[in-house]
Amino acid sequence: MTLTMTEAQTLEQRIQGAGGPVSLLRGPHQLGPYVFPGIPNEFTSWRDEVCAWKDGVALLEQSYHMSELHLRGTEIIPFLLTIAVNKFDPFPVRRAKQLVVASPDGYLIGDAILFHEDTDFLRLVGAPMALDWVQYNAESTSFDVATTLDHNWSVMEHPRDVFRFQIQGVHALDLVTDALDGPLPEAGFFGIADISIAGKPIRALRHGMAGTPGFEIYGPWADQQPVRERLDELGAKYGLRKVGAFAYSTTAQESGWMPLPLPAIYHGEQLKPYREWTSTFSLESLGSLGGSLVSDQIEDYYVDPIEVGYKNIIDWDRDFLGRDALAERAENQRRKKVTLVWDDADVTAVNESALFGTGTSPQYIALPSPMYSTWAADAVLSGGETVGFSQYMSYSANARHILSHGIIDASLAEPGTELTLLWGEPNSRRDNVGSHELREIRVTVAPTPYFAKVIKTGTQ
Repeated sequence: MTLTMTEAQTLEQRIQGAGGPVSLLRGPHQLGPYVFPGIPNEFTSWRDEVCAWKDGVALLEQSYHMSELHLRGTEIIPFLLTIAVNKFDPFPVRRAKQLVVASPDGYLIGDAILFHEDTDFLRLVGAPMALDWVQYNAESTSFDVATTLDHNWSVMEHPRDVFRFQIQGVHALDLVTDALDGPLPEAGFFGIADISIAGKPIRALRHGMAGTPGFEIYGPWADQQPVRERLDELGAKYGLRKVGAFAYSTTAQESGWMPLPLPAIYHGEQLKPYREWTSTFSLESLGSLGGSLVSDQIEDYYVDPIEVGYKNIIDWDRDFLGRDALAERAENQRRKKVTLVWDDADVTAVNESALFGTGTSPQYIALPSPMYSTWAADAVLSGGETVGFSQYMSYSANARHILSHGIIDASLAEPGTELTLLWGEPNSRRDNVGSHELREIRVTVAPTPYFAKVIKTGTQ
């Protein structure tokens, strides 16, 4: 989309100009699905690349699409304690943790990974939503904390502070151990170790984004080439595959993490100052809302931290923004996150009609990720009644099904429960969604994560 200086310059102004947040996000000029910058769609075959992180070893690139917010000062943790829902004690240097932030009324704004690099330096890495919220609050806090935003390549293609990628899969430990200039330091789950590869001092986070054991490796931007060459050279022995944008978009389906919930910032007077601070050029302002769930109330598209699985990391022993609302939600949880497995025959029938049918056809289910908007919300039905919605979907070459994250009525969350997903986007105003008819697709409830995680136990 092309913006001029005469157009609205804040998210709040854009909302008012569109007649409300739902009208804005479903509008004709919003961006479509998120496009991963800096890497090709495929290095080899996206199906083989997906299978590599489960059965072999894969390199998942994060240098280009992850934003970074650098926090410096003597009171970073006390500041974060006021706005983050999660526990911080203990949180020593050379550890990382998932940072989760909520709105005053207890909806999820976003999450990101917080790296405790030094006593006065932390970096927050992830999608822009949580980072923007932290930066906004840091600008008005009395605590000693300053922030610098290192934009991802979707905003600006430039040399960044660090390169960053993950080595994942059953051979990840062997490959990294071979590549090191010395022995592998001890590092527990989410521990950060100082390492050296090809003579370059870098760091490794013990992590498992794709649901398997692995490492997130990062270091100075200028030092990346020798590190990559060393891993490429040794990786040939283990069948290393680089993961392109198509395959990367499917990682969250297997790990159970919900990557792009709609940030709960578009409602209420309390959040109006934030919307007035938020730029027209932010993802929150330019992103699109799509799918078959249709409501005039933006709150109907939100989730809360508890129902997406963060209840156990909430620190109920202190006050933080949204605590009272979250405590009330904890006592009255009505929905639960599940994996929804789409019926293979129904998916095939939809695409057969979309490709070869005559007249008005259903919307094509693009592979591997049938996302037509930045934030997806497809209605999930039981007996013709809406019982929740489906977010973020993709075909898993490991599961050999299309999977999606469902937020549904807790009484229907038992694995094996059969439900119906309404596929399509009625009355869409975006160019990337053509004329189509809605179709029902049978879905079956499965656990989340779909594959049991091994990153903490080290066992299959």
